[in-house]
Amino acid sequence: MNAESSPQVGQLVKILKGKEAGEVAVVIAVVDSRFVYIADGGKRKFDGPKKKNILHLEFTPIISSEVVNSLKETGRVTNGKLRYAVMNYVRSAGISAMKKGE
Repeated sequence: MNAESSPQVGQLVKILKGKEAGEVAVVIAVVDSRFVYIADGGKRKFDGPKKKNILHLEFTPIISSEVVNSLKETGRVTNGKLRYAVMNYVRSAGISAMKKGE
């Protein structure tokens, strides 16, 4: 539960509720203790992130250093880096980003 109480920028999350349930995304900004902005670089771009309640997300222990460094240096991150971070996680976890309920 500690990961849920303090989401971090660059952290990979699995979406549990909503239209995008079962997909993986990256936290690109923390709004407050309840909400974060997420993007995946594909369907959900950096310029149009989704504001999501943290109760509707499953936080992974993985934080993408590329995303964090890019946001610190320029205040932005490319959609390609977001897609790369998501694909690396999906490949390493051996899951399908479209699978629900596991």
